[in-house]
Amino acid sequence: MKVLGIESSCDETGVAVYDTALPGAAGLRAHAVYSQVALHAGYGGVVPELASRDHVRKLLPLVRQTLSGAGLGVGDLDGVAYTAGPGLVGALLVGAAVARSLAWALEVPAIGVHHMEGHLLAPLMEDDPPVPPFVALLVSGGHTQLVAVDGIGRYRLLGETLDDAAGEAFDKTAKLMGLPYPGGPQLAALAEQGRAGAYRFSRPMTDRPGLDFSFSGLKTQVLLAWQQSDRSAQTRADIARGFEDAVVETLAIKCERALDAAGSDVIVVSGGVGANRRLRARLQEMAAARGGRACFPRPALCTDNGAMIAFAGALRLAAGQHDGLEINAVPRWDMATLPPVAAAA
Repeated sequence: MKVLGIESSCDETGVAVYDTALPGAAGLRAHAVYSQVALHAGYGGVVPELASRDHVRKLLPLVRQTLSGAGLGVGDLDGVAYTAGPGLVGALLVGAAVARSLAWALEVPAIGVHHMEGHLLAPLMEDDPPVPPFVALLVSGGHTQLVAVDGIGRYRLLGETLDDAAGEAFDKTAKLMGLPYPGGPQLAALAEQGRAGAYRFSRPMTDRPGLDFSFSGLKTQVLLAWQQSDRSAQTRADIARGFEDAVVETLAIKCERALDAAGSDVIVVSGGVGANRRLRARLQEMAAARGGRACFPRPALCTDNGAMIAFAGALRLAAGQHDGLEINAVPRWDMATLPPVAAAA
């Protein structure tokens, strides 16, 4: 089954083709992502109306480019998947309208995919994929969640952030230190030049039981340290390193607790922060010490992309699930309400 996937939940337009007849990573026939970072940089954040308009401009050319890269025509598609939510409603409607219209014209099934399920399943596209049950860490600009995965579509929330998501904390901390937008990747790059231990910040909510997160207090600690520093280039790098180390260690501690709670030794990590080099190394170390493994998608598939939507949609379409003719956009959507995929359970 060849499935076209469309992602348009926020400020990236992503398109991909996934072929279930090919094994592992080979199943991803082609994918392309257009980022709106330059469009929103002057505003310091995503402007929803501008995002929607840019999806309208970029989506159809990106569909043509991706199909060409896969060596396919529209008539070769067996299904269409699109991000139905959560996300910015205007942006979601662009992708949903194009996907639903294309599926109707081709007389093939279409399905709306949960954005976070797409992230969660992205590591399963790689060679030697993990098999449920396992624990997933979804860590991005909008979400930080620990989820017990008993099967595809069978998810139990173990813990989540009570305030800022980890990626949001990266972005806001970078902004208060004067780094350019988008700040998270800039701060991570700066941390590479920092000295370990020069600044040590707390590991929030690790001194008590539980699997929830909170990063707002950590941001305040960094702000105070920055205001009281000499603000030299080395000091900025040292503070960035201290912040990154605190976030990474907090996530690692909570992940180990989640593995204990779920009785598993396999941790799957997805979302934009999942590309962070130190986080990957720390979780791999933690999982190996338990005799388990940590699984990640390739860095290009950590941020929003059409590949994860094509793959998640293909799993559900192959199991016989599909939507009606209506155009669905669900800005707020609880992943626990998703139906299971019996073939993968």
